[in-house]
Amino acid sequence: MKQVKEYARERSIDELYQDDPERADANVFGRKTDMGRRGFLGGAGLAAMGAAVGGAIPFAANMPGGLIPAAFAQSTPPATPPAGAAPAAPKGPQYLSFPGKSDKLVVLGDRPLVAETPEDQLDDDTTPTNKLFVRNNGQTPEEAKDPDKWSFVIDGEVNKKLTLTLGELKSKYKPVTRRMVLECGGNGRSFFTPQARGNQWTNGGAGCPEWTGVRLADVLKSAGLKPSAVFSAHYGSDQHLSGDASKATVSRGVPVKKLMDENNLIVWQINGDPLPNINGGPLRLFIAGWPGSLSAKWLNRITLRDKEHDGPGMTGFSYRVPIKPMIPGDKGDPKNFRILESMPVRSIITSPANGAKLAAGTKEVKLRGAAWAGDLTVQEVDVSTDFGATWTKAKVGKPKNKYDWQRWTATVKLPSDGYYEIWTRGTDSRGVMQPHLAGVWNPQGYGGNAMHRVAVLVG
Repeated sequence: MKQVKEYARERSIDELYQDDPERADANVFGRKTDMGRRGFLGGAGLAAMGAAVGGAIPFAANMPGGLIPAAFAQSTPPATPPAGAAPAAPKGPQYLSFPGKSDKLVVLGDRPLVAETPEDQLDDDTTPTNKLFVRNNGQTPEEAKDPDKWSFVIDGEVNKKLTLTLGELKSKYKPVTRRMVLECGGNGRSFFTPQARGNQWTNGGAGCPEWTGVRLADVLKSAGLKPSAVFSAHYGSDQHLSGDASKATVSRGVPVKKLMDENNLIVWQINGDPLPNINGGPLRLFIAGWPGSLSAKWLNRITLRDKEHDGPGMTGFSYRVPIKPMIPGDKGDPKNFRILESMPVRSIITSPANGAKLAAGTKEVKLRGAAWAGDLTVQEVDVSTDFGATWTKAKVGKPKNKYDWQRWTATVKLPSDGYYEIWTRGTDSRGVMQPHLAGVWNPQGYGGNAMHRVAVLVG
């Protein structure tokens, strides 16, 4: 125990785990980390870990070497220090203070404003507007004084250029309402090792409200797509962070086949109310199942192009993933990258929350969660309480409509009081399962869908 105390004075256990999990195992707890060695050696090391997480660990023998305990893993990662500087201490979360938004949202960036929704705040079947994450790329435009006069253009490779106001959209086309997942392309970025560039999302760059608007395909048919139209380009009225009005903040697009998906909408309402300015109101695009950056906020133009779009957010490593796996941390070759399309399968636990404390003697825990899989559906969800040694199938509900998330429930039994980690993994309709760790490393951290874990303490 003398060694543990010395390290505790130098750096806390959670700091050591954030910095170097295997070093924490070997130096603090005396646990071997050679290949094939799993679990604690017992004695003082096990007692020290139990003290660190707050209780005995009934399934300690199954705990993988080098695993950052879920009790520590959710804290905000420290910023990378300058060369030669001492590592910064982990910071607590900064919560959002913004009209119309929950004060439980966690700020990931303030210029532009980016805030995610903790998993336990996504426990509603339909995500309330105030709990929907915020992801801006530029300066938020001023709120429209007369929303029905807001206009947008459809041009490019079309037979007839269209200019429509929001009021005309409402009067000329049939409105539809769908509950669908909106997800940031960088959701799960914080799970990559080494750290990838960008906002360090956990699982909170997603939500599933009800959206009301008109089918994008119906409006495009009014314009008439030429045979030469192969790709779209989407534009919004948010200003570039530099203040240069000639620069587009972000302009992304999709192949025409995806563009014409009948579930894509031009949206003016969320959960029955006008779309708020912070989430793209009065008018935004909604491209179902693909990265949220395609769903242009403050929509003012859709251009049809005769080639793949090359606007900001479409080239280099932006919203692109490797074709062949690359060495984690390497610079990468842009020629080896393709556009990120359908979002990967993801399952999250929405109840209990990470860090939940349950009464002594609790023998079972009822779980709730949500799962989704981009263009696909969720085939099954499994949960584990013993670090993945055994798994229990959850009951997975049916989606309300295509691109809705699927709510799931399960009940797990606990043998005694102590510290537990509850893990969940989703499997999509192709049979592809969430990985234990974020795979397919890429410089900007897209597609990080590692299994979700929450820590629960009984006693």
